[in-house]
Amino acid sequence: MTKTSTPHAALPVVEVTAAARELARAGRWQRALCLLDATVTTEPRDRAALALAGAQIALERDWFGGTDTADARIATADSAIGGLTEPVGRWDLDFVRLRHAYFRLLLGDGAFRFGPAGKDPAELAELRRRADELCERAADDVRRGWARMYLGLIVDNLFAERDEAPAHYELALHAGESADDLLAREALRHLGDHDHDNLDHERARQRWTRATALGARAGNVPGTLSQQMLLAVLARDTGDEPAATALATEVARWAGAIGAVRVASQATAFLTGTDPTTGRGNEG
Repeated sequence: MTKTSTPHAALPVVEVTAAARELARAGRWQRALCLLDATVTTEPRDRAALALAGAQIALERDWFGGTDTADARIATADSAIGGLTEPVGRWDLDFVRLRHAYFRLLLGDGAFRFGPAGKDPAELAELRRRADELCERAADDVRRGWARMYLGLIVDNLFAERDEAPAHYELALHAGESADDLLAREALRHLGDHDHDNLDHERARQRWTRATALGARAGNVPGTLSQQMLLAVLARDTGDEPAATALATEVARWAGAIGAVRVASQATAFLTGTDPTTGRGNEG
């Protein structure tokens, strides 16, 4: 149990972290982190769980909001988990580190930089090795599916091995279908990207509309907005410019309102004629 600042109130840490993660999915990253930071507990495992949730949420905030806060949260979680007699949460923190490293390599100086050009080959190889290792170490199918998803992203977007990535996404989709809407959504998003590249617009539409619905069902507001951008791309590709413009305008408005600056920037650029899928710019 964990005590809030009110002396007579208590909540299980699992409920606090679940609520914080749901707030973060809605784009309320600061509120989610404040909830975690305001929660006081003397139990080492509970402190570790709170710190891990803080690292996960900070990473999401940095990705969508363009901030740079995850490093400190990851260090705090590492200290808290390292102090436990059992390595509870170690896989999850290592996965946060993997995603953080992937984002750093992909974004570079703030702009998307796809492919291996300009990147250290040894660093790329090490990231791929770590993703493989997480697949092997995963304790359950969903965790294995997430590791497989990021192995696919690393292969796809950092190594530019486009033909190799869909097999990883298919395995991630299989793992997410019955257990994790967000994992299934992520896999469908990137499988649809390959359909779009192959000019199979109908298959891309099927996957992207389903990904949009799954993200919404999971309460993932910024991710659902980024998914709507891909539907705007399809509208433009199929000659429906009024629909594309209307959808992108609303995405820009909503994303800007919640502080999802990367999505808002993509939508604004789209309205001036830029395709966010060009050069693999459809992350989100």
